[in-house]
Amino acid sequence: MKPARIVVICIAAVSAIGLALVVRAMGSSSGEPTAVATAAVDTRPRANVLVAARDLAPGARLADADMTWKDWVVADINPAYITDGAAPMDENAAVEPAKPEGAVARVARAASEINSPGAKGDYIGAVVRESILAGEPIVARKIVRAGDSGYMAAYLEPGMRAIAVRVSVETAAGGFILPGDRVDVLLTREMRLSDVAGDQSGRSRFASATVMQNIKVLAIDQTTRASDDQQAVVGATATLEVGPRDAEALALAKSEGELSLVLRSYADTSGPSGQVNAPKTETSAVRIYRGGAPDVVVVQ
Repeated sequence: MKPARIVVICIAAVSAIGLALVVRAMGSSSGEPTAVATAAVDTRPRANVLVAARDLAPGARLADADMTWKDWVVADINPAYITDGAAPMDENAAVEPAKPEGAVARVARAASEINSPGAKGDYIGAVVRESILAGEPIVARKIVRAGDSGYMAAYLEPGMRAIAVRVSVETAAGGFILPGDRVDVLLTREMRLSDVAGDQSGRSRFASATVMQNIKVLAIDQTTRASDDQQAVVGATATLEVGPRDAEALALAKSEGELSLVLRSYADTSGPSGQVNAPKTETSAVRIYRGGAPDVVVVQ
């Protein structure tokens, strides 16, 4: 190898060693090891907030799958949000209990007072009053729980009406008709023979007819949902869900005689619903003579 090339290689090697020593000296000039960058960890107190698991439209009835718990920073929790109470809501109480209550603490305390700890089951069956988007916290003003003011109006299907009829154990299938069941409505009325056949004996006959079919029972008295282990509900009134014209026909039937509710099978609830035939106001009678004695038969 030529002497000139050997000299160049030596100079390059010495330069590389010198550069490495300079870099090492600069890195350890402080005498402390180089810190490794780490991501900041959010240590702020957090709590679970009840939110919608999917988009909920007005009139929807909340089910367990419609709701979920979402991790939320306590300082950002609105007093109207529903929390599970698993974490302390006052983030300043454990650190500085003697200091005056701040704005964040007041908001957190208000949320704890308004929303008692509970489970999703407390809100199952509630009706959505306003639209709730997926991931949006569920607040009281957007839902109506059973027993709350306005629950029945929210529970009704769009375009339907609620009408109450008087019932008893005998006219309500022995009390085995529960809210949510489907029934037929029978009208039993008295007809005086003098009104239809000129019979002056004062005798009367009774006739029954189905005036409504496949009608949903909304409530028995003020009970809108029977408990899981409840098999019968005895009440004085039954609230039924009917259409506007059906409500008129049912109100007329109430004034003409006694109404009875006939329980339908769960397997027989997919048929038409509503008025069957309006009770006939005109009747005719046939006078039949048997052994010389007249007998009047009413024909509807």
